[in-house]
Amino acid sequence: MNFVTGLRCRECARAYPAEALHVCDYCFGPLEVVYDYEALSASLSRESIASGPETIWRYRPMLPVSDLAPIDLGAGFTPLVRADRLAAELGLGELWIKNDTANPTGSFKDRVVSVALTKARELGFKVAACASTGNLANSVAAHAARAGMVSVVFIPHDLERAKVVTTAVYGGHLVAVEGTYDDVNRLCAELASEHPSWAFVNVNIRTYYAEGSKTLAFEVAEQLGWQAPDHVVVPVASGSQLTKLAKGFRELHQVGLLDDEPHVRVSGAQASGCAPVATAFAEGADAIRPVRPDTIAKSLAIGNPADGWYALNEVRSSGGAFEVATDEEIVEAIRLLARTEGIFTETAGGVTIAVLAKLASAGVIRSDERVVAYVTGHGLKTVEALTSLGPSATIAPTLDAFAAAVDLGDSSNESGRP
Repeated sequence: MNFVTGLRCRECARAYPAEALHVCDYCFGPLEVVYDYEALSASLSRESIASGPETIWRYRPMLPVSDLAPIDLGAGFTPLVRADRLAAELGLGELWIKNDTANPTGSFKDRVVSVALTKARELGFKVAACASTGNLANSVAAHAARAGMVSVVFIPHDLERAKVVTTAVYGGHLVAVEGTYDDVNRLCAELASEHPSWAFVNVNIRTYYAEGSKTLAFEVAEQLGWQAPDHVVVPVASGSQLTKLAKGFRELHQVGLLDDEPHVRVSGAQASGCAPVATAFAEGADAIRPVRPDTIAKSLAIGNPADGWYALNEVRSSGGAFEVATDEEIVEAIRLLARTEGIFTETAGGVTIAVLAKLASAGVIRSDERVVAYVTGHGLKTVEALTSLGPSATIAPTLDAFAAAVDLGDSSNESGRP
């Protein structure tokens, strides 16, 4: 069954049909999907979810699609890793890493794109399009290829090389635009008007696309034994992921999958070179001033975030905080996570971990909290940020050369056993 009853403006609450709409005609507020939670409660159970596929589609009744054969590359149900070594370094108690680097194209965007293109196909669209800082481009191109749809993907011209290659390989149309992501997004908004038969996942299909981020909450709660965490740290670009993740925890309680009403403190992480939401939080302001991005965290480089105000409100109302990370702190955090937990994250994940460390040091995150940090993209996408790394030694092929170059100290094993 499809439990969607329609769309509703997040500002004036005006109702709309569940069509390819994303903005209210009356107040220009964004639209969101409305569900019949009473019917969902009657039909959903922990057991029915557990019997489903180990992907986001185990939660299909709570997503805005009716297709029983979604466009699915296997997104979701990624590892939730207990991070005791990282926790010890940061002075935290119970810390978990939601490792979304394990998704099919290496980022959380596979969640939202799988939902968006499945809905787009239901609505009759044949062309999949998007404006992207990289990860979304990868995912749209891959899912469109899987579905046999044409893809037209727009990116800033100075994107990381790996993200360009891992989009182009799927054979769609990849268009580099001279400008920032905000310039790309503005062009796509204009193109969406010119090409109404195209499904721009983060323009005219955005209402449905954003719902895929809820699965980041659904999975964490299920993986924690159907309990919500106390505190989550989430990277912020447009702000959509954070707001939908918070919505996801609330929905689980609404449909009876969480026994206790969740009180999750939500904290946001931004790069200091693109921190319009974090700046508003620090200043106690409601208005979010657009900025021109200047950061190595290109996947978070959205200077005019569409859902920034909603993310700001979620953080404030939950008792969380916003913090920023410099480029240097981002790189150090990437290395810290890799060294302590064996997880290689892209620069956006470096922002998350750097902010996690800052909030822990400031006492904003308490040692008695169960904390989940969201690592949303794989480090192989942004290796340019780590160009200073290389071999710890270059030696001649002899035992003496090795002995002279490498000192293992107390970790040396002289027993001869592995």
